[in-house]
Amino acid sequence: MSVALISTSVALRDSELDLVERHRAGDRSAFDEVYSQFAEMVWNVALRLAGDSDRAADLSQEVFLRIYRHLGGFRGRSALRTWVYRIALNHCRGRLSGGNRWSFRRLFEEGEETAEPLPDLSRGPEDLAVASDDGRRVSEALTRLPIEFREAVVLRDLEGLAYEEISAALGVPIGTVRSRIARGRERLRDLLENGS
Repeated sequence: MSVALISTSVALRDSELDLVERHRAGDRSAFDEVYSQFAEMVWNVALRLAGDSDRAADLSQEVFLRIYRHLGGFRGRSALRTWVYRIALNHCRGRLSGGNRWSFRRLFEEGEETAEPLPDLSRGPEDLAVASDDGRRVSEALTRLPIEFREAVVLRDLEGLAYEEISAALGVPIGTVRSRIARGRERLRDLLENGS
């Protein structure tokens, strides 16, 4: 690891710990900074795990309530980003597992005001319609994966986290992460090809 990378990492850790210390001291703007830094990430994880924008909104609020309550306990043993991922994943896992399973609804229903991506003008209407349908099929299939596979696939393939970050966020060894991603991708492929 280069000296510049190490010093950037140390500076980031120090700023995170400073943020936590400000929160402990009652500085409300510290939590606002955490929220603005991680709101989109938490929303994306919740949406991809729940498959429903209303549930994702509820989950995101609940996750940030937990973060607010426990931010003072952050000790800096991992990156703040990893800690936030872990809280989001644990909370979503708890709410989505067992008999508390939520049904899938289309992510972008007609008339729903969401931040849809801008159309790709280089693609024709047929290509865009196919891509939109594929996105809905993938989102629906993701909600049908067991939660441990869904988490690993979402973090790797949709959030772009490194295996080490996923391992830290999920609290499992890297080998387990690799296995869950491989098995999740295989199940997802089966669901998309066979609908089963």
